[in-house]
Amino acid sequence: MSEFISSPANRLIKEVISLKQKKYRDSLGLFIAEGVRLIEECAVAGWSVATCIYTEAAAARDRTRSLIERLEKLNCQLAVVPDSLYNKISDTEQPQGIMVIVKKRQATLESMVAAGENPPLVVVLDGIQDPGNVGTIIRTADAAGCTGVIALKGSADIYAGKTVRASMGSLFHLPVVEGITSLELITWLQRCRVRLLATSLQQSELYYRTKLACPVAIVLGNEGQGVSPELLEAADSCVNIPLIGQAESLNVAVAAGIILYEAVRQRSTL
Repeated sequence: MSEFISSPANRLIKEVISLKQKKYRDSLGLFIAEGVRLIEECAVAGWSVATCIYTEAAAARDRTRSLIERLEKLNCQLAVVPDSLYNKISDTEQPQGIMVIVKKRQATLESMVAAGENPPLVVVLDGIQDPGNVGTIIRTADAAGCTGVIALKGSADIYAGKTVRASMGSLFHLPVVEGITSLELITWLQRCRVRLLATSLQQSELYYRTKLACPVAIVLGNEGQGVSPELLEAADSCVNIPLIGQAESLNVAVAAGIILYEAVRQRSTL
């Protein structure tokens, strides 16, 4: 049974608005996922959905109605709101009329090196600031079969709305650990015997000439500053992507895709 909400002062509406800020996402352990595709991926992956907010117009569409019915069977709280109110709380330019409040799920570093078909392939985000880049890298890592993503302290929030949308559902399928320090990362990699590979233009080799078929963690640095000095010093090797034209650099998410699919190519011969 759905509760009808029309007032912006309603407790649930206020909670949705508060979850646009990281401090409330952290303190409540909740975040927002919006749009049919994202919510479907969330449900398929078994994440705990606390509340679903939707409009009558959205519920009139077969695919959305089926999704709402599925969430109801999972004991999800349902709330229907007018289009005007939904548009005020939506974080998208073209709202689809359905969003959910999801409980965060904390992955572990150990899950990234668990025995599997291939050696661990981990992506490390070192101070990447743009949520769109973070989400796109998570999506790319998922597509390339990575075993996990680590967002170090200082990187954009993996649960920000733009990050969640840019991941296109991959956030729900791939282990992602956030908030650890460079020292914690280095200690863990050494203990697990995972090679640390950093992207850098200084004293580095071409990315396709380095070995990527072994257990490896690939560090991608801040959009402006690059990989931090402590990680460059700890790296087993550094790689670069050749720039043939006049461009001075590549978008960090594009660079991630190039290197990760070189790893896919090398591992396909195992």
